[in-house]
Amino acid sequence: MSPKHLGLLGRSIQYSASPDLFAGFFARDGAAGSTYRLFELSSAADFPAWDAAHPEVTGVNVTVPFKKALLPYLHDLTPVARTIGAVNAIRRTPHGWEGTNTDAAGFLASLRPFLASRHERALLLGDGGAAAAVRYALTSLGVRVLTAARRPDPARGVLPLADLTAAALRHFPLIVQCTPVGTTPGDCLHFPFEGVTPEHLVVDLIYSPSPTTFLTRAAARGAEVHDGMDMLRAQAEEGWRWFAV
Repeated sequence: MSPKHLGLLGRSIQYSASPDLFAGFFARDGAAGSTYRLFELSSAADFPAWDAAHPEVTGVNVTVPFKKALLPYLHDLTPVARTIGAVNAIRRTPHGWEGTNTDAAGFLASLRPFLASRHERALLLGDGGAAAAVRYALTSLGVRVLTAARRPDPARGVLPLADLTAAALRHFPLIVQCTPVGTTPGDCLHFPFEGVTPEHLVVDLIYSPSPTTFLTRAAARGAEVHDGMDMLRAQAEEGWRWFAV
């Protein structure tokens, strides 16, 4: 396999485990000479300048806050990315950058072993690119999804996070925390944890630190909890196959 020069685009990404994951893929699949670098951007508007400065880069993963913000700078999207409305991987083509989304497949791969028949309704916390992928994945399984966010959008059915009550949580046996709140140790969304019970399955897409304060507080209420590391590995594997074509 010819060398691939890949990376991660995002903000405050020094914690990322992606370089180690991709180093493992390179070694396993005989991609000697391949590289994986971290690229910090201040805003999506900086992408064209970054692109011009890094012509050697053949593909990058995309993380917060750019999964939706980069869409105007892409030449094409795969069908799944177009449906979700967010990307987490883009690759250079002769015509421009093409985007895809492997978050949905990664989330399903990580969650399936823990789903039970009672998880027919889910509460998503957050309305960014990661939440869009999770919503797509759960909807594909027939799960009914309600989204609550710090910036509500009633026209799209996104409710105010601040309006959630402990009593409401009993209607949602699956809770997925999709915001970046918690990547700083000790940070946690304002959330009615008193409504969490041992019947709940609670997932936080953040994988570092692990466990997050959100998961620690949910576990203290008896919930089954999982962080985002399995999702990270699964979506990275999907992304590597896409980059390697």
